[in-house]
Amino acid sequence: MSRLYRVGKFLCRSYLRLFYRVEIIGKENIPNDGGVLLCSNHIHLMDPPLVGSFIKRQVCFMAKAELFEVPILKIIIPKLGAFPIRRGMSDRQALRTGLNLLKEGKMIGIFPEGTRSKTKELGEGLAGVGFFALRSDANVVPCGIIGTYRIFSKLTIVYGEPIDMVSLRQERASAEMATKKIMEGIQKILTENQKV
Repeated sequence: MSRLYRVGKFLCRSYLRLFYRVEIIGKENIPNDGGVLLCSNHIHLMDPPLVGSFIKRQVCFMAKAELFEVPILKIIIPKLGAFPIRRGMSDRQALRTGLNLLKEGKMIGIFPEGTRSKTKELGEGLAGVGFFALRSDANVVPCGIIGTYRIFSKLTIVYGEPIDMVSLRQERASAEMATKKIMEGIQKILTENQKV
């Protein structure tokens, strides 16, 4: 973990603690080592800092390619471990980068819906997340963000138990099937914790 990432994590955590009532559930479900595919719902621009700031390991987020064209961000984001994905098309370079990171034992963060939900309801997941889950031996950890980003409101982030992907890998299931299973895991977290 780079010094820049540590500093950024500290600043984001401090900001989130100052302006929101943040509750973290299930940090123990994140493996301490080995490849991890962290899959979360997506409701706000602040989701990546929220998901990554309160856990020990560094999260390498897959982010939309447009962010890497913004003058300041294009310098900072890669140094934080993020890598670009071109939305609306099959981005083979992003898939290769993600697989390589997982095989190196790193944790990558993905928002399977591909964009923020305007209704706060979980949308359909894209096949790319299923591809990562099937083509690697990474632990797949579902994550749910519950609440709103209104100042001083409560935000709960729940890290679920890793999803068992063994049978789907053995059956050579489709990426769509794997994605469906992952989205069901995220939805289960959201449903069970709505009143938290």
